[in-house]
Amino acid sequence: MSIGNSPEDERPFEDVSEEARPSVGRALQQARIAAGLTVDDVSTATRVRIAIVRAIEADDFAPCGGDVYARGHIRTLAKAVRLDPAPLIAQYEAEHGGGRPAPTPAAPLFEAERIRPERRGPNWTAAMVAAIVVVIGFVGFTMVKGGDDGGKENVADGTAPTKSASPTPKSKKPVVPEPEPSDSAIAAAPQDKVTVRVSAADGRSWISAKDHNGRLLFDGLLKQGESKTFQDSSKINLVLGDAGAIELFVNGKKIEDDFQPGAVERLTYTKGDPQAG
Repeated sequence: MSIGNSPEDERPFEDVSEEARPSVGRALQQARIAAGLTVDDVSTATRVRIAIVRAIEADDFAPCGGDVYARGHIRTLAKAVRLDPAPLIAQYEAEHGGGRPAPTPAAPLFEAERIRPERRGPNWTAAMVAAIVVVIGFVGFTMVKGGDDGGKENVADGTAPTKSASPTPKSKKPVVPEPEPSDSAIAAAPQDKVTVRVSAADGRSWISAKDHNGRLLFDGLLKQGESKTFQDSSKINLVLGDAGAIELFVNGKKIEDDFQPGAVERLTYTKGDPQAG
């Protein structure tokens, strides 16, 4: 006869909460799959290399190059798959960073390469205007000098001086740069182009747009209420991260496709779209 708890009652309670919680990489992978995105889609949207995305989803943070860059990658990938990055960064700190707070970077870790301004050549227009002013001044001075001498000779002869008609030099009009076309002007473009307008009417969605040569026209997050217009001579390729939040207008006509919320759509439109009927 035993008194008190049995050996079975004395076994410590096994806490499975930590085991039930997925790792940082596993959580990012599950959220990506739930959003209907591929690794290529996430890499294109975040500009994080495919190899690094796969390594992070496998909980291998060595390719990131350090804790600072690893935290930045986690934050960027979490936003792309619609996760709150704060709990994931805290979990990473607890497992890898010793609980140290993540420093705030002075500038974004991943930003597009800045376009260098073109080197401007000499301002020939200003030089030509200056030369014309000098010539006009010299001609005017010569005519005034000659008019004074002629006037003196006429007075000596007893005849009234006559005024000579001085030619009025023509100045060149400054060239006014043409303004960039507005959305309304693009909507009224000729039929030999394809025009696509993307509006985030019901929520935000990241989008990617390329022209017929594969050149990237836009790649990023379109917030609710924002719109983008793309134009090409023959074809526009689109990838919509959340097609259900998007309204599309192709060549001035609204696309009535029933896109589902959260669905990823890859679309191509030409200057003949939308087809009649």
